[in-house]
Amino acid sequence: MTLLLTNALLLPCTADMPVVENGWVQVDGETITATGAGVPPHIPGAETVDFGGDVLMPGMVNPHCHMAMTFFRGLGEDVDDRLFRYMLPLERKFVTPQAVRAGSAHAALEMIMGGVTTVADMYYYETEVAAVVDEAGMRGVLGQTLADFDPPDHKSFDEGFALVDKLVEAYGDHPRVTPSIAPHAPYSTGIEVMRRVARFAEDHPGVPVQMHVAETDQEVEWARTNFGCTPVETVEKAGLLRKGLICAHCMQVSESDIDKMAHAGVCVAHNARSNGKAGRGIAPVETMRRAGIPVGIATDGAMSGNTLDLFAQFGPVSMFQKILGHSRKPMQAVEVIRMATAEGAKVLGLDATIGSLEAGKQADLIRIDLSAPRCQPIYDIYSTLVFTAMAGDVRDTMVAGKWLMREREVVTLERKKVMRDALQVASTFKAEMARIDAGA
Repeated sequence: MTLLLTNALLLPCTADMPVVENGWVQVDGETITATGAGVPPHIPGAETVDFGGDVLMPGMVNPHCHMAMTFFRGLGEDVDDRLFRYMLPLERKFVTPQAVRAGSAHAALEMIMGGVTTVADMYYYETEVAAVVDEAGMRGVLGQTLADFDPPDHKSFDEGFALVDKLVEAYGDHPRVTPSIAPHAPYSTGIEVMRRVARFAEDHPGVPVQMHVAETDQEVEWARTNFGCTPVETVEKAGLLRKGLICAHCMQVSESDIDKMAHAGVCVAHNARSNGKAGRGIAPVETMRRAGIPVGIATDGAMSGNTLDLFAQFGPVSMFQKILGHSRKPMQAVEVIRMATAEGAKVLGLDATIGSLEAGKQADLIRIDLSAPRCQPIYDIYSTLVFTAMAGDVRDTMVAGKWLMREREVVTLERKKVMRDALQVASTFKAEMARIDAGA
């Protein structure tokens, strides 16, 4: 079946980031086969969808998330020690395969409705996350987390690596799900385990590595105290600073670190909203990009950034770099949209497949209605998308030629069931929090 999407304000997100009036896209099966402007080709039997002037652009890429942690959203926000008081005890007691599935489905629903078509995730029981992503019809790079703080699904690193093997075996040949290994962070794995991950990566070149790097002051102190260097340099010592490594956060990086990262070919997932909300400062995104490091825009988990909505990240991403530069010029809106699409795809090693609308790529795309009064007038479409548009303006979402959402109705997930299951998990959290507070 040929599908023609016509009469669109087409933002293909190719190299020069053009804006195409009265644009059209032809989709055959899973693949984009042609794009253009003006009158589309006449193809007998083709289905035509008139976009009525709405924006047609690539589906957005979220390169760092903890999907199942939607059930932590808003929990203990004003409690200084919430990590040890609530988070870790709740995780150890209640994070089961069933809970992970419920939280991940909730996340998938939210992201599809917000125009996110590809996500990189790292959490526990990741085969459950993969099953949800597959069912939802999304695309994902899904990482089994390895950590030393008694996580809910492994009590030793050997057990953790076995879970990685299980994930790779189950999804190694999947067309939309890419299995990944996810050492939590340098301080929570240690240099010997990072070396083991590096060896695993050598033996499994198709399995990406993702981890938190240079995120906190405490991590910097850990690296200095134990190794006399920076967190990035500890990753380098372990042989893990390698092409394709997906580094989340990178708040505490020196100029020397950035040079090493660029030379090694690593990529960065930038989490402006969650970093700012935690008071951790501003990552030097412009400096990293100038050095040639691909940087994508991520949400982090809902525990940290509260929303899995990329539109909510755009303003902070741009404004924080403007604050650093004391000028309106840094991080222009067009660059923010590039990072959310083509550059985000490059961060995940998927830029040959997704991230732009051009012939030969997968038909991962979204439709955005900007008719709301707050979106008018439009002088610069990229500025409108970054500073004015909201997740609720996304009207349709497609992955691999399949509609996941039409007219704001998600068709691949049962919304009522997803919300019911997620809120049932949240109710157990609330009861346990009350018990903890009563015993304080």
